[in-house]
Amino acid sequence: MSDEQPGNPSDPTHQPPPPGYQQPPPNWGNAYPPPPPQYPPPGYGQPYPQFTPPPPKHPQATAAMVFGIVSLAGLFTCLVPILVAPVAWILGAKAVKEIDANPSGYSGRGEASAGKIMGIIGTVLLVLVLLAAIALVIIGLNGGFDDDPYDDTYYSDFIVGWLS
Repeated sequence: MSDEQPGNPSDPTHQPPPPGYQQPPPNWGNAYPPPPPQYPPPGYGQPYPQFTPPPPKHPQATAAMVFGIVSLAGLFTCLVPILVAPVAWILGAKAVKEIDANPSGYSGRGEASAGKIMGIIGTVLLVLVLLAAIALVIIGLNGGFDDDPYDDTYYSDFIVGWLS
């Protein structure tokens, strides 16, 4: 017997398949799916996109946002931290301007804008609080808060008339 497998074309007993006969797929009868296609080696086809790290955050962007948060939170607690609202506005405006001038050099525009907006709101509230305090001082100095019933002529005439 020959070591050759049946159906080998070099076998003298081999006959070609009849017309219309198709060979089964190469993975026919296997329970596993065929392996995925192999990717071409590097240098062929489309190159992989190069990873470019994002630019660093602007150093004053986070500071502007923190000062804006402190100023607005301080308005409702003890009114002293509201004094940093103009600082948040100035730092945020400066950071936004520098980020817009060099967008590939700095990131953090959202934080800088948030600090700027909170600084504007805090500064407006600071001005309103200062105007209210000045108005209260002026009213107080003019005697607007004096509540002495004996200074009123109606009460003094009534009591004097009642005693007589």
